[in-house]
Amino acid sequence: MSLPNDNPPSSAKDGARRQLLKAGTLVLLLGAQQIARGATIVAVRVWPANDYTRITIESDGRLQTQQLVVGSPPRLAVDIKGIDLNPALRDLVGKVRPDDPYIAGLRVGQNAPSVVRIVFDLKQAVLPQVFSLAPIAAYRDRLVLDLYPAQAVDPLESLIAERLRDTRGGGSDATVAGTAPREAARPGEAPPLPSRPAAPAPDPLGELMAQQSMRPSPPPGPAARETPNPAAPAPLPPVAGAAPARPAPAPVPSRPVPNTATASRTDRIIIVALDPGHGGEDPGAMGPAGTREKDIVLQVAHRLRDRINAASVNGNPMRAFLTRDADFFVPLQVRVQKARRVQADLFVSIHADAFTTPAARGASVFALSQGGASSSAARWLANKENQADRVGGVNVGEHEAQVQRALLDMSTTAQINDSLKLGTAMLGEIRGIGARLHKGSVEQAGFAVLKAPDIPSVLVETAFISNPEEEAKLRTVAYQEDLADALMRGIQRYFAQNPPLARSRQL
Repeated sequence: MSLPNDNPPSSAKDGARRQLLKAGTLVLLLGAQQIARGATIVAVRVWPANDYTRITIESDGRLQTQQLVVGSPPRLAVDIKGIDLNPALRDLVGKVRPDDPYIAGLRVGQNAPSVVRIVFDLKQAVLPQVFSLAPIAAYRDRLVLDLYPAQAVDPLESLIAERLRDTRGGGSDATVAGTAPREAARPGEAPPLPSRPAAPAPDPLGELMAQQSMRPSPPPGPAARETPNPAAPAPLPPVAGAAPARPAPAPVPSRPVPNTATASRTDRIIIVALDPGHGGEDPGAMGPAGTREKDIVLQVAHRLRDRINAASVNGNPMRAFLTRDADFFVPLQVRVQKARRVQADLFVSIHADAFTTPAARGASVFALSQGGASSSAARWLANKENQADRVGGVNVGEHEAQVQRALLDMSTTAQINDSLKLGTAMLGEIRGIGARLHKGSVEQAGFAVLKAPDIPSVLVETAFISNPEEEAKLRTVAYQEDLADALMRGIQRYFAQNPPLARSRQL
């Protein structure tokens, strides 16, 4: 005697079998279209720069790769597994620019079933870094290929070489301020800026080197800020910065600046590191009209660079060094390392703030805090800016991250005090151009980019790009020029009261 349902009728068995066959057919169809195919490429981007070239391949799933470097001629082959060639990957060929410092050209093709090979023909030997980034912000999974030069570029040597090229060239190329034809901009808006400025007419570094070769070296020992030299030269000259779409101004209108006749003479080049925030894969904040923070701050930095390169401190030439002079990503700790490598006297990071509502407005200046932030807003902003590495993409192992955090925690009380003095001078000058201030005093928070232990460092939020009115102002030549003028006067006022210490540099 059998129990119920032990042997279901054959019709029931046939029905169950048909359901299984249907499900199996669906799996096979999905497998052919989705499962076996693996990830799909959705976008490719190339970011060329003198420091390195970055190639980003964005996909809807994590990619597996294998790479091979060939020495003669220099080539890099990268196999991406589990994908098929699609139009997005083919677009990579057309994204390589002729002036890319590292890539002469590339080829992409289906090397084997589900394996796409990309071959980069290189202009020089490279040390590639290939790594993956998890989805963040607007990005999905990213495969990143960073091509670094086998012979690393020395930023200090590059800075001096650039100045010496200016000395020999004396050309009249279009300046960053903009007199040559460029891509059209809407009336009143700042046009796109070239990556490098033309040589300014004066050549203070060449004159300095000639003077030093004809006179004995200055007596040893640092110049103490507390004991100024009464025999020092005349006061600081006014800034000579050219304005692009306006008549070239006479010297920048100056507010009273303390007399520097008693300041110490240093007989050296004075270097100001300018740090345009974000760049490359990290656009920074976005305005309601689509203005990208990374573009605006680079334009302001270029204009400020012109003014610095045309000025001097106590007869010593000034030189601006940009942590990035084009649209590419620079990790936060690398920005600090670059400034220290060129032995910068000041570090100025330039940003354009954003908030969750469009009502927030006004410029701000921040210095580092070893303790807590000076306000909740300052803490929120520092946390947001410190996330830039996650968006831009950094290849960092856990051990390296610990070492970097340790290096960025050596800031001193003296550095912070000097940073507050610099920030106060800048904030006063920004107020002087009629700009609205978000806060009337320098705020403090734990910004990673301000943690150079031996360089007075400030972060300037030029305005709220998330505010429609301030976004429109940031796009204009006039406001960018006014900002550059104000920041330059702030730098001059700081040096007038705090002469740079004597420092030995290889010129």
